[in-house]
Amino acid sequence: MEIINFLATNTTGVCNKIPAGVVNIVHIIILAIQIAVPILLIIWGMLDFAKSVIGGDEDQIKKGQKVFIKRLIAAIIVFLVVTITTLVLNLVGEINADGTNTNSIISCVNKFIKGA
Repeated sequence: MEIINFLATNTTGVCNKIPAGVVNIVHIIILAIQIAVPILLIIWGMLDFAKSVIGGDEDQIKKGQKVFIKRLIAAIIVFLVVTITTLVLNLVGEINADGTNTNSIISCVNKFIKGA
C-alpha cells in the first residue's frame, strides 16, 4: 500500500521528465498495435478457414471455423483493450471541471495513450 501512495504522490515529477518524443512514440506503437494486430488476426483466420474449406474435409472445416472464431475474438479483445483501459482509468480517477484528472498516475497513463 505504501508503494501505491509513493507512486501517487511522485509520478507528477516522473511523468513531466519523460520527453514528449518518447510519449509520442509509445502512443504511435499503441495505435499501430490497436490497428494492425486485429487486421492481421482476421486475415490469418480467413486464410486458415479458406484452406480448410478448399481441403473439403468436414473435420478440417470445423477445425478451421474454430480457429477463425478464436482469432476473431482475439482481434476484438486486442482492439478494445486500450479503450477499456482508458474507460476504467477515467472511472477510477477524479476528473476536474475542466476535464483534467486529479490523479497523477491516471493523467500520466492518459498522456501515453492519447499522445503528448
